[in-house]
Amino acid sequence: MNENKELKLTVSSSPHVNSPVSTRSLMLDVLIALIPALCMGVYFFGPRALVLTLVSVAGCEAFEMLYRKLLKKPGTAGDLSAAVTGVLLAFVCPVALPYWTILIGDFFAMMVVKQLFGGLGKNFLNPALAGRAFLMLSYPVFMTTWVKPGINNWFGITAAVGDAVTAATPMGTMHGSTVAAATLPWLGEAGSTLQDLFIGNVGGCIGEVSALALIIGGAYLIFRGVINIRIPGAYIGTVAVLTLIFAKGDNNFMWMLSQLFGGGLMLGAFFMATDYVTSPCTPKGEIIFGVGCGLLTVFIRYFGGYPEGVSYAILLMNVCTPIIEKYTHPSRFGVSKEDLKAAKEAAKAAKKGGAEA
Repeated sequence: MNENKELKLTVSSSPHVNSPVSTRSLMLDVLIALIPALCMGVYFFGPRALVLTLVSVAGCEAFEMLYRKLLKKPGTAGDLSAAVTGVLLAFVCPVALPYWTILIGDFFAMMVVKQLFGGLGKNFLNPALAGRAFLMLSYPVFMTTWVKPGINNWFGITAAVGDAVTAATPMGTMHGSTVAAATLPWLGEAGSTLQDLFIGNVGGCIGEVSALALIIGGAYLIFRGVINIRIPGAYIGTVAVLTLIFAKGDNNFMWMLSQLFGGGLMLGAFFMATDYVTSPCTPKGEIIFGVGCGLLTVFIRYFGGYPEGVSYAILLMNVCTPIIEKYTHPSRFGVSKEDLKAAKEAAKAAKKGGAEA
């Protein structure tokens, strides 16, 4: 053996395993999964749905770039996270929303909720849902002007809110009603059917009306391994069980399906509640998170002042994520319960000894 041979080692910080999966690839998959819902939104509400979505994406990208440039931080435009936030925020807004209003929502989502807390991976609320909540509080009239779907009612790209042909939304019709589930067809002024509700031929936000398109997008994310079934399964399952048991009207099954396909449940379950940053990362925690979202959604829909509860349910559970992870994290490998108990007792004894000293 040559003793003079020099061995060179490269020392670096963890992780030491390379993966083809990156933030950009994950966000790109999310954008691809949202395409079916966007197509349905454009079909039912017109080209303005696409323009409003593009404006929202441009606003989110611009505000993130501006913030990071002002604070002299590295740019993150290439990771597509701002683009996903822009699309999701547009999806939870009505098509008649003025362009300047969606930009205000973009500013709040990116500057306040995301960047002020440190950027991607540091925010404790879902930026898109927080932006929607801010717009609901600031511009309730704009955020509750629902356009009637259909090619003959397409809302113009440059039209004003007052030009909209309005229609009732499924959740607005069901809110506080005991007649809706008993008599079908019942949805909307023209009497839409449950099939219309499933496909998306109803009033509502741009990206939430078509349950079919959202289920297709959610299935794509699960197939690609971007998300797992635990959170959306627990969320949708909880809403299904509660609305089936506590149905309003004499047709429990139809009422349950109407609650599942109506509003933003599918969008929230597959695309909002599964946000990596604001949801638990433990298997038990994910199930608890999904069940909590379902409980709060049904509670708000039944007893709240708003006909829809998905956004606020997810935001409330976002706040609970740290405590859920605290009590559901797995034990360290090779450490028994007795070892943990002994360590806790030793820590208490040390703390007590220090206090006495």
